[in-house]
Amino acid sequence: MVDIYILNLLFIGLLLLLVTLGSGFISRLPLSFALIYLVVGILVGPYGLGLIKLRQGDAFNAEVLERLTELVVIVSVFGCGLKIVRPLRLKAWDITTRLIVFLMPISIFGLAVVGKLFLGMNWGEAILLGAILAPTDPVLASEVQLTDTNDEDELRFGLTSEGGLNDALAFPFVYFGIHALKDDNWNNWFKQWVAVDLIWAIASGILMGIIVAKAVVWFDKKIQKRHRVDETMEDFVAISTILLTYSLTEIVNGYGFLAVFVAGLVVQRSYNSDKPLEQLAFVEQIEKLLEVGTILILGTILLFKPMLDYAYQSLLVIVFLFFVIRPVGAWISTIGKRSSNSRHQRMDSRTRWLFGWFGIRGVGSLYYLAYAFGNGLKGELGEQIGWITYTTIVVSVIVHGVSSTPLMNWYERKIAKHENATPPATVDEFE
Repeated sequence: MVDIYILNLLFIGLLLLLVTLGSGFISRLPLSFALIYLVVGILVGPYGLGLIKLRQGDAFNAEVLERLTELVVIVSVFGCGLKIVRPLRLKAWDITTRLIVFLMPISIFGLAVVGKLFLGMNWGEAILLGAILAPTDPVLASEVQLTDTNDEDELRFGLTSEGGLNDALAFPFVYFGIHALKDDNWNNWFKQWVAVDLIWAIASGILMGIIVAKAVVWFDKKIQKRHRVDETMEDFVAISTILLTYSLTEIVNGYGFLAVFVAGLVVQRSYNSDKPLEQLAFVEQIEKLLEVGTILILGTILLFKPMLDYAYQSLLVIVFLFFVIRPVGAWISTIGKRSSNSRHQRMDSRTRWLFGWFGIRGVGSLYYLAYAFGNGLKGELGEQIGWITYTTIVVSVIVHGVSSTPLMNWYERKIAKHENATPPATVDEFE
C-alpha cells in the first residue's frame, strides 16, 4: 500500500504543474487561483479522497494553521512594501490614510454591532469577531493590487497599501477581544491595552521595521563591496530581512506584520539598482507557493454540518460585511477624495464603489482566528466565530475570485486610463 504522505506529494506536485502550465488560460477566466486551490483542498479532504487529514474528529491543530498563515502574511506584506515607490509624504498616501484611519474602524465596529445585535455576543466577543474579519487580505488580493513598481494606479495602490497595513493594525482590536474574553471588567486592563497593545506595539513596529531593514541593507552593501555574494543565494537576503525584522519586533512586543511592511518600504528605497525588483520577484514566488498550502489546508478543514449549523449567522455577517459595512465605509472614507491626476476633480464614484467591493478576506483572517484559538477563544463561542470566519472566507474566495478579473478589466478600460492620465507619483502633484 502506498504511503499517504507520498500520495500527498504526488497530488501537490501534479496540482502545481497543472496550475502553472495553465496559468495563462486561468488568468483570463473569471476565477482566481485561490478558488481552484480551495476546491482541490475539499476534494483531497475528508469529504473527498481523504489524502490530507488535519482533523481528529471535529478538532484540528490550530497551531499548524497559525504558524503557516503567519509565515504567509509576513512574506506577503513585505512584498506589498517592495511594490510601493510613492514618496513617503502624507498627501501621497492620502487614500491609504483614509482606508486605515476610517474604513478599518468602521469595518470592525460595524461587524461588532452585527455580533452584538444579531448573534448574541457581548461587546468584547463582537469586537473580536470584527477584528478577525475586518482586515483585507494581502495574499488573495494580488489580482487587484499593484502589478509592479511602475504601476501607480490609485485603486491598486490603495488596496495594496491597505492590505499591507491593516493586517497589522487590526491586531490591537484582536488583543482587545482576547482581554475581554479573559476579564469582562474592562477597567482592569483597558489602560494597559492602550499603552502596550495600541501605542507601544504600533510605534515599536514602525521603528523596528526601519532599524532592522536599514541595518540589513548596510551590512549587505558592506559585504558586497568586499566580495560579490553568490547570485544564486543573493535573493535570500529578502527572506533574512523578513525573518529578522519580524522576530526582533515580536521580541520587543511590537507588531511584526507592521514592521515587515515598513521594512519592505525601506528596502525599496535603499538600493540604486534592480535588487528590490529581484527580491520582489523572489518573494512573490514564495508567497504563491505558501498560498497553495494555506488554501489547500482551509479546504481540508471545512465540515458541512457546522457550516450549515452556523449558516444563518454566517449569511448575516457576509451580507452586512460585503454589501453594507465595507461599501458604505469605503464611500464615507473617500468623501472629498480628489482624483489622482487633478486637484480639482473628485475621485470617480465607480472607483469609490470598487474600493468597497474589493474587501477580500483570506489568510490574514485565518491567522487571527488561529491566534485567538491559542489565546483563550474556545467552546461554543470558538465554534461560532470559527465557522462564521471560515464561511466568510470561502464566500469571499468565490465571489471576489469570480468578480475580480472582469471588474478590474472593466476598470482598466473605462476608468483607470482617465483617472491616471497624469502619473500620480510626481512629487509636485502631492505637495
